[in-house]
This record gives sequence, structure tokens and C-alpha cells, in this order.
Amino acid sequence: MTRQPPRRARSRTAATVVAALAALTMLAGCSVSPPSSSAEPTAPVGPRVPLSELVVAENPRDLTGPSTALIESSAIVPVATDPAQALPVTVVSRDLDGDRDVVVTDASRILPLDIAGSIAATVFALGFGDDVVGRDISTTFPEADGLPIVTSSGHAISSEAVLALRPTLVITDGTVGPTDVVLQLRDAGVTVVYVDAEPGLSAPAELARQVSAALGSPETGELLAERLDQELAEVLTAIESIRPDDPADRVRILFLYLRGASGIYYLFGEESGADELIEGLGGIDVAGEIGWAGLRPMTDEALVAANPDLILVMTGGLDSVGGVDGLLAEKPAVGLTRAGETRRFVDMDDGEVLSFGPRTPAVLDALARAIYSP
Repeated sequence: MTRQPPRRARSRTAATVVAALAALTMLAGCSVSPPSSSAEPTAPVGPRVPLSELVVAENPRDLTGPSTALIESSAIVPVATDPAQALPVTVVSRDLDGDRDVVVTDASRILPLDIAGSIAATVFALGFGDDVVGRDISTTFPEADGLPIVTSSGHAISSEAVLALRPTLVITDGTVGPTDVVLQLRDAGVTVVYVDAEPGLSAPAELARQVSAALGSPETGELLAERLDQELAEVLTAIESIRPDDPADRVRILFLYLRGASGIYYLFGEESGADELIEGLGGIDVAGEIGWAGLRPMTDEALVAANPDLILVMTGGLDSVGGVDGLLAEKPAVGLTRAGETRRFVDMDDGEVLSFGPRTPAVLDALARAIYSP
């Protein structure tokens, strides 16, 4: 892993990434329905060999053709079945316009909302799933099946749908909106707590701590954070055992965000979370090599300069441009890269690949199999 920047600098960057991601969400929602992969994720695969025993390519940079990363199981396993809870509790709500103290008096009807379903997954992993009354469109794990959806196309919140569920606590991170709707919920008397876990591999544990604090169960949050850190350490060690030792042989990877009908093509660079994901996978983040920071519109020059061996995309995003063929036809510059020439794309469900929640160890495992195995 690269050395972490100072906390204050990373916090500013994280807020910028959240705001940019929210803007992308709203833009995409203006003219395109949510990708089918977000509403109906690809079924997970069955049991398979440990990652450290995986048969891998002699040189993964030579692999060609597209692959889809599938997690072994999308189920959320609670860290506790009857977690202790003490309310009321005062927590810091990390609002997009500044921190504020919020008193949580009732968490009997919880509504978690974010673009990747990570907050909901964390609530369930803490053992409070029975108290969740609704979900966003990215909350797709089996335990949430049957919960009413309160976000429409493009992850936009419907205030009417939310208020109809009578939530006592909304936990969000600002990646769904519009913000005015969230403020309307607060004005209507709903307690709203913003969490802010910086994108990256430290986010799952931090999210566990922040969400559990809002639920009045910090001890349970520590238990979940410890479990996630251990699972992440195990999968990162396994990836290290299968990736090439020589940095010159490591796969050069670029994360590309696509929403074809809206004309959105963004490269995810340093401090977007995609950089830590790529590094955790044993690859080289080529966006970082060319100094690409945050989330910025793709340019042909940047793409060609980065020249990735592999392009990582969301499944729904790739579908929105007509698959690999459609992307190469729409953006000829992609075909000028090594990844474009070899059609080397790895896609993963929109609600999983950058979720940075309890499913992160499984996401890394699945991506590593798609990247390294023939």
C-alpha cells in the first residue's frame, strides 16, 4: 500500500470524491434507468478453491478477452445476533457542509442510504438487520430482499417513499440525494446521520465504527471492524502469493466509470478508492502514474498515456455502452490501449466493486480470480 496522506488532507479529498460521485449519480439518473446489474445482481458462484491455491497465468499481462468477477456469496453474516444497544447517544454527523452533533434517540426503524449499499450491508453485519425498514437500489444482498426501495432511477431519493416507511433514523453518506430531499426528511423530524468513511481498504472497518456509534452499539462496531480487518489481511496475503513478484510483470489497471446513455465516461484516479483497490489486487494503478486525481472526465490523451493492460468497469456501465464492442466503437481511443487491443476488460456488479463495506474481502477475492486466472 502507498503511504497514507495526512488525515485532514484525505478528509477533504474524500468529501470531494463523495460530491463528485453524487453529481455523477444525478447526471446518470436524468436520462438512463439504473443498470440491471444493480437491481438484479448476477448470482454468486458456489464454493471454490482457496485463492492461494488458484491456478494462475504465468504472465497475467498476457491474458486476453473480457472476464466477469463474481463473488462466492453475497450473504451478510452478522457479527452478533443480539447486539447490545444504549440510546440516546450523541454522535458527530459528517454532513457535506461540516460536522454537527446529532442526538439519536430511536433506532427502531432504520433506513440506510448510499450509492453502493455499503451502509445497509454494515447495519446487517452489525446484527441490526431486523430494524431496517427500506433500502436503496444498490442494496441487493439476500437478507434485504423484500424491503421496499426508496430510490428511483439514478439513485435519487423519493421523500414520499421514505416518509411512508416512518423511519426513525436515516444513515447516509451523501452519495444519494438530492441533498434538498435529505434536508426535507430532517425538517420532517427524521433523525439523519451522515457517515464519512474515506474511500479505500480502511473504509469497511471505519464504516463499522461510525454506523455502530449511530446505533448506540460501539462495542459491536469494534467486533465487526476487527473481523473485517482480519478478513482483509487474509485476502491481501493470498493475493500477494499469486501476483507476480517483479513489478514489471504486474498488471497495469485503470478504473473506468461508464454511463453510455448519459455520455458519462470518467476515469477514477488517486484518492477515489479505485487506486487502493487496484494496489490491493497487486496491480499497478496507471491513473496514479499519470497524476490523475479523484474522479474526472476521461480524455483520449489521458487514456492513451495511461495505456492499461486491463480496464476495470462496472457491469451495468459496460452494458450501458453496448458491451466491449459498443465501448470500442463509441470511444476509439480505448482501442489504442493495450487493454483495448486485447479486449481485456474485467467487469463487476455496480453495487459491489467499489462498495468498501462488509463485502470488500469477497470483492477482492472475486476480482483477483478474474484478473489472474486464465
